[in-house]
Amino acid sequence: MQKNTLKSGIQISELGLGCMSLGTDFKKAEAIIHTALENGITYFDTADIYDKGVNEEIVGKALKPFQQRNDLIIGTKVGNHLKSNGDMFWDPSKKYIKENVKSSLKRLGLDQLDLYMLHGGTIDDPLDETISAFDELKQEGLIKSYGLSSIRPNVIRYYLKHSQIETIMSQFNLIDNRPEMLLEEINQHEVKVLARGPLFKGLLTQKSEKVLSQKFEDGIFDYDYDELKDTILELREKDTHLSALTFGYLKRFNALGSVIVGASDVNQLKENITHFNQDVDAHTIDAARKIVKTLKYTQHLD
Repeated sequence: MQKNTLKSGIQISELGLGCMSLGTDFKKAEAIIHTALENGITYFDTADIYDKGVNEEIVGKALKPFQQRNDLIIGTKVGNHLKSNGDMFWDPSKKYIKENVKSSLKRLGLDQLDLYMLHGGTIDDPLDETISAFDELKQEGLIKSYGLSSIRPNVIRYYLKHSQIETIMSQFNLIDNRPEMLLEEINQHEVKVLARGPLFKGLLTQKSEKVLSQKFEDGIFDYDYDELKDTILELREKDTHLSALTFGYLKRFNALGSVIVGASDVNQLKENITHFNQDVDAHTIDAARKIVKTLKYTQHLD
C-alpha cells in the first residue's frame, strides 16, 4: 500500500484504520486490527476519550506483538478532559496536554507517540500555550509529531501559520468536499490531510438508500432531502461502487496523508479495503465530482 510522508519523515499508510468503532470485545477488535495489518494498513488512529480510554488499551494490546516493526504508526488525540464521574469538558491547557500524554502512552504501552493531535479547538483557546505544549512534548521525546483535528478554518489557519503541525484531520468525502477550499494553504505548509468520514456515515456505500432515510431525512449542508437523494442516485448510475468513487476522489489530492476508515467487524474492513484498492479512472472521478455541489465552510472563518 502507498505510504505518504510527513514533514518529520514519518510514513503513514494511505488507508488508515479509525479505531473508534472497534468496540470493547478484545478478540473481535484484535481480529480487525490484524486484518488491517495483513492488508498493508500501518496507521492506526485512536483518541483518549474513545470508550473512556479502553480503546487505547485495546489498540496497544493488539499491536504489542508487532512493536518490533518500524512501520507501525499510532496516532491519538487530546483535549477533551474526561472527569472521573464521566463528565467531559474542553481543556487545551498545557498542563492537561502534558499530563494526559503520559496516560495515553501507558494505555498504549508505548514510550513515544508517533502522532499526537488536538481533538478539536476554537479560536478562543489559549492557542500559543497549546502549541507550546506540543512543541515541548516533541522536544522531550514523548511524541514524534503533532497535528490538529478540526473543521474550523480559522483554527486550522492559525495552526498552519504558528505551529509545526504535520497533519490536519477533517471530515472529507465526495459529498462533504468543504476541505477543498483549504487544500492549497495546507499544501503550502507541507501538512497532510487525514480524511475522516470518507463514507459519510454509510451514505457512500451500498447501504445508501437505507442510510439516506435514517440519517439524512432533513438533508445536510446545502442539500435538502430530495436533492441529496437525487445526487446519490445519479452517482449510483456510474459504473463504479460509491465507496470506490469517494476513495478515488480523495486519493487524487497531493495533500492527502491517509483516508481513515472505521470498521466494527472484519468483513466491513475487508470490503472497505477492496473498494479503496479499486482503480477508478480520472474521467469517472471528474464526472462524479461535477454531480455533487461544491461546498464551502460558512462558519468559524475569522
